[in-house]
Amino acid sequence: MGRIISSAEIALPRNALPFWLSLAMVPLVLLAAAFGGWALLLPPLGAWSLFSVLDAILGQNHDNPDIATDESDLFLYRLITLIWFPVQFVTVFGLIYWVAHSTHLAGWEKLALFAGVGVISGTIGIVYAHELLHQPTRLERWLGELLLASVLYSHFRSEHLLVHHRYVGTPRDPVTALYNEGFHRFFFRVLRQCPASAWRAEAAMLARRGRPAWHPANPFWRYAVLQLAMLALALTLGGWIGLGLFLVQAFSAVWQLELTNYIEHYGLTRKHLGEGRYDHVLPRHSWNADHKASNWLLINLQRHSDHHFRPDRRFPLLQTYAAEEAPQLPFGYPVMTMAALVPPLWRRVMNPRVRAWRRQFYPEIEDWTPYKTGTNPLPR
Repeated sequence: MGRIISSAEIALPRNALPFWLSLAMVPLVLLAAAFGGWALLLPPLGAWSLFSVLDAILGQNHDNPDIATDESDLFLYRLITLIWFPVQFVTVFGLIYWVAHSTHLAGWEKLALFAGVGVISGTIGIVYAHELLHQPTRLERWLGELLLASVLYSHFRSEHLLVHHRYVGTPRDPVTALYNEGFHRFFFRVLRQCPASAWRAEAAMLARRGRPAWHPANPFWRYAVLQLAMLALALTLGGWIGLGLFLVQAFSAVWQLELTNYIEHYGLTRKHLGEGRYDHVLPRHSWNADHKASNWLLINLQRHSDHHFRPDRRFPLLQTYAAEEAPQLPFGYPVMTMAALVPPLWRRVMNPRVRAWRRQFYPEIEDWTPYKTGTNPLPR
């Protein structure tokens, strides 16, 4: 592994500013909106290809920040997550108004443009929402919820915090991709299962307080209001065309999110200990990637092994792990998401790694059939 980065070095602006590269995606979308045609490729090329090339050039970052770093030294890192909602809000709804009232783009170009906008609100916006939802301040949690509402995926907050982190690597977690499960099957499965899973988790919390599921304290009421407000604003600014474009953006963003979810835990399971119990969540239960450039774009989300091991740790302080402690992805998320779209290629790349992970961390398990099918005994 690399060295330990001191608190003083972490606080230097030059170390925080690479995480602000996400702002460069906004002018790419504006150029696509202004010129159409081949310019529509700029957002996906910027998010996927550019950072893949940069990963190949800059390599990996094995250094670990000092986890004792004071919160005040992280201001420049936190600031990009705090300003992103207004940036995304103005970009999405400004483009809805402009495109709906202009004639320079053909119908297919408008659809392609807002699919590209969804690349940004999914690749960056939901990733930032994920970071914000884990934080203790009310402002950060609200900004996270607003970002999720802007892609009509508010239930992600409940599902992620109450279900995913608790049950990752078990059949009770819908977003732990099963061994041999292709992304396309996974995607439509989680679209169906996650809202219901999130609702059950919130209802169970209310029941423990002696309240019914439909009690006003259920955040699903808030989710509904925020999402309806976003839909109403799109309709007001752009009419039915604007509403349709907003929905294209939201679907594209959710697709990006679930591609990432698919990669993060594919084929990894916690050992069943009997009577519905599993071993503790450890770095071994998430795929780790310390590729430098894509971690700038994704604010260290690829250091996912540490995020699940220490969910309250802010992104600048997330640790990376050696192969002895956590399974390693061969490439950063941009390349891995493209591979996931071709299931035979994905299985060829990842299935041998899953089998090696099993031999390394759970050599005592001889029959992996229940873990392959998601039927190891823990009722949903």
